[in-house]
Amino acid sequence: MVSSKRLSARTRESGSERRAELLAIAAELFATRGFLATTVRDIADAAGILSGSLYHHFDSKESMVDEILREFLDDQRRTNERVVREAADPRSAITELIRQAFGALLRHPAAIAIFQNESKHLAQFDRFDYLPTVADEFEDTWIEALHAGQQAGVFREDLDLKLTYRFIRDTVWTAVHWYDPQGKHSPQAIAEQYITILCNGIVSPEE
Repeated sequence: MVSSKRLSARTRESGSERRAELLAIAAELFATRGFLATTVRDIADAAGILSGSLYHHFDSKESMVDEILREFLDDQRRTNERVVREAADPRSAITELIRQAFGALLRHPAAIAIFQNESKHLAQFDRFDYLPTVADEFEDTWIEALHAGQQAGVFREDLDLKLTYRFIRDTVWTAVHWYDPQGKHSPQAIAEQYITILCNGIVSPEE
């Protein structure tokens, strides 16, 4: 006879898997249609369930997008902290931050698009007041690495660090809108090309 504890564990595991499936469906809809344009019924229809069944897992679509964003942002925060902690020098820190940002395209493509497209709207509500704070934390991490590179003589002294960060950020993160997982270039290959352009420029060296 199967114990009630084992059945309970299996039920929780099944519920957790279904919850993850629903979040993945919602994330794709939020990323492609937009958060405001996507309804709970849209999510339920895409999942093949009734709207009421969705409320067994989430109390609103706000709860769903909150969970999607927090998972991505927490993962990215941990990754950034690890990169900066383990980097041998400022150039290694910046180049590895770029590699890891492209790596996130595989793990959190929908969440990245949602973060880019919806943050300004969502940040108006108390529930999402952490979004500007996290964005500032990410900026501080990159700017500190760039500043350390300037101090070490690795990066040019005349760089405006905020503009440099925004240039890298916008160049990297907007790739989510055109990157094709079935295309010829992997995120790793794209990252290396971006690093080459960033560090060496596009002009052939003078002989």
